[in-house]
Amino acid sequence: MTRPPLRLGTRRSRLALTQSQHVADAITAASGVPVELVHITTEGDRSAAAITQLGSTGVFVSALRDALHAGTVDLAVHSYKDLPTAEEPGLTIAAVPARQDPRDALVARDGLTLGELPVGSTVGTGAPRRVAQLRALGLGLEVVPIRGNVDTRMGKVSSGELDAVVLARAGLARLDRLEAVTEVLDPLQVLPAPAQGALAVECRSDDATTRSLLAALDDAGVRACVVAERTVLATLEAGCSAPVAAHAEIGEAEDGSDELYLRASVTAIDGSDAVRGSTSGPAADPARLGRELAAELLDRGAAALMAVSR
Repeated sequence: MTRPPLRLGTRRSRLALTQSQHVADAITAASGVPVELVHITTEGDRSAAAITQLGSTGVFVSALRDALHAGTVDLAVHSYKDLPTAEEPGLTIAAVPARQDPRDALVARDGLTLGELPVGSTVGTGAPRRVAQLRALGLGLEVVPIRGNVDTRMGKVSSGELDAVVLARAGLARLDRLEAVTEVLDPLQVLPAPAQGALAVECRSDDATTRSLLAALDDAGVRACVVAERTVLATLEAGCSAPVAAHAEIGEAEDGSDELYLRASVTAIDGSDAVRGSTSGPAADPARLGRELAAELLDRGAAALMAVSR
């Protein structure tokens, strides 16, 4: 008897569909089980408002989760950085697949890098974190809020409306658009968002069959890094649109075990001030590292910077 295909809920954007199809193909390759995509429109897709004006976290995921709860889909694929930090009752992140490069990328006119853009150049981004960090660089750039899919944002550069845009390199890689990148931004200049470049594959907690199928896609190292980064965000009690950045990497400790290296920052939206910190420890305890680093940032004034940014 042929097993019916798994129903994978996905947003309709080209990037979301590309990500979801990648996961669907990986499931079929690992298990032989067919997967069909189910298109779902979220609140974030319907609104033209800026991210900061949408009023809540999870605007790109709530409709997908509603479909999971209702049983109309078996799993959903999210850009992990879009997920609220609070766990969703009845659902579980069954897989965190291999991660794309989490850094931000510049797409600028005339092949320019960030440092080559003249004072007063217009740079578009929809993320308060990027706005804050770009302003903090003191390059005299005019940072402009934008919405829209990858092609819409890049089109503002090719049309001459903007001098540059900043996007997640991961999305450009998944869409095979890396040739447009004029500079990949050093995390020492612009630290990525927590979980940027990572995917979260979610299913119902009581669906043991689907959980078992998805387990083959899970990358333990990526999951540890994402847990550390998002624990910083959760401990700061900041939403996914807050000017909070965090990036974790796994290396080798002196005793040969896995060591997790975590950096994080909170930047005032006008770029006038920032607190930054780093820590390292066993990769087996990423949540503790995230809590400890967030506590350090709070001790150094992070809450006040986030309050001003709001």
